[in-house]
Amino acid sequence: MTFNLFSRIHRELSITVSAFHETVLAISERVNRKVQIIRLHWQASAVLQQIDALTEDIGRQIATHASHWFLAQGQSNPDLNDLDNSLSHAAMQVHEHKQTLFQIDGHIRELKIEVIHEELLRLHHDLKLRSARIDRLAVARNAAVVGQSINMLPHSSSVRVVAILRGSFVLAPSDNLMFRPNDIVVLIGMEVDLDHIAPWFIAERVLHAPSAQSA
Repeated sequence: MTFNLFSRIHRELSITVSAFHETVLAISERVNRKVQIIRLHWQASAVLQQIDALTEDIGRQIATHASHWFLAQGQSNPDLNDLDNSLSHAAMQVHEHKQTLFQIDGHIRELKIEVIHEELLRLHHDLKLRSARIDRLAVARNAAVVGQSINMLPHSSSVRVVAILRGSFVLAPSDNLMFRPNDIVVLIGMEVDLDHIAPWFIAERVLHAPSAQSA
């Protein structure tokens, strides 16, 4: 009996330590990503400062050549070979800096996507524990909700329209907003209610206003 008790305590302690270790690792990974993002932003800022310095230097050279020409009252043709070479060299450097900025921006996007993915997994887990979830539904061309407003959806105490993605726009939900084919609708609510409302976005059927249903 005592042996079984100690065995169970040992097993529970092992599980607790393992969970704590995983939590510490997860936190350290998130902190590491955020630190990397900050460093990349600083690197991008330094590159932008280098581009500004190049443009300022070229501006000074152009102003110097122009002032010399005006002081000479236009009597002699200025030698623009040095200025042309400087412009070409500066253009190449600016192009290289822009390529570096594109690479930095790509790295930042990748890190942010990792952070967002991790947050979504955590949110999905939290909702799952409460028998809830987030759904992403594409509005079919012949769906019942096409041409209908949000307030025409079947009444549900838990389901909420979080956002509507239309083309390159993110639309905030409002009672008068009409659904269109190919809209991507983000819903959150209890799993049972979401299963009940999902067919309205993918199948053709008759919609009734919530007031009509309650009557």
